[in-house]
Amino acid sequence: MALPVLRAQAFDANSDEPLKINGPLVADWLVRFLKDECIRRRGVTKAVLGLSGGVDSAVVAYLCARAFGPENVFAYRMPYKISSQESIDHANLVVDDLGINVRTIEITPMVDGYINTHEGDISPSRLGNVCARTRMIVVFDQSAKVGGLPMGTGNKSERLFGYYTWHADDSPPINCIGDLFKTQVWQLAEELGVPDAIIHKPASADLIKGQTDESDFGITYAKADRILHFMTQGFTKSKLVEMGFEASEVELVWKRVDSTHWKRRLPTVAMLSSSAIGEYYLRPVDF
Repeated sequence: MALPVLRAQAFDANSDEPLKINGPLVADWLVRFLKDECIRRRGVTKAVLGLSGGVDSAVVAYLCARAFGPENVFAYRMPYKISSQESIDHANLVVDDLGINVRTIEITPMVDGYINTHEGDISPSRLGNVCARTRMIVVFDQSAKVGGLPMGTGNKSERLFGYYTWHADDSPPINCIGDLFKTQVWQLAEELGVPDAIIHKPASADLIKGQTDESDFGITYAKADRILHFMTQGFTKSKLVEMGFEASEVELVWKRVDSTHWKRRLPTVAMLSSSAIGEYYLRPVDF
């Protein structure tokens, strides 16, 4: 009897299968992570986050509500004068659904106090950075006020692309979605019950009317995440092209990751001794 011939299935560069997650399992794991890292290890029972109206901060809010209890989650809406009403409305959907604590702190006076006095000709990108850092001032100060930990809301795609403000968006000490690509955050949002209006709107930093993340990137999250997935597994540029990914898109993604490596590291310290902090002086992991 002849044995059947087994043929390897052709690789499909347009398939999202490698990025599929087990939603219930991931949600449960991340809730356990928050409980262990914050409550058990650090003895902190409250979470503080900026709630932008986007899917990333919404997902973090839902996870925190499960881990800490909604009464121990403190969300802050921090609009600037050009922030869209839609962002505020979508943040309200999350608050109303979860029953978490919320407060609106308008950052316009803080930002404009600097800009109007010293930097009237500021560029949109610089303005975005000022707003992001101002929001982190609020989040960290409110954390001190309520006795909670600041929660990061940056996903893996943004972090690999360097699409955030250094020492702002990525500065909170805890980030439960930092190892999820954007497309995986959307999947998790579906599992957690995040409102459809938030899940299905175009991702945007909400700095300029009509601006979207993908228009800034020059590539969709779906395409970028597929490339990033295999890139972080060690595949070379030439191998990715050989697999069927568009050469120009591989180059675009590769360049963005390569050029923002410095943002994913602590400050570079000039070493003068054998006890340079973070270089030679490394504390053992605490358990």
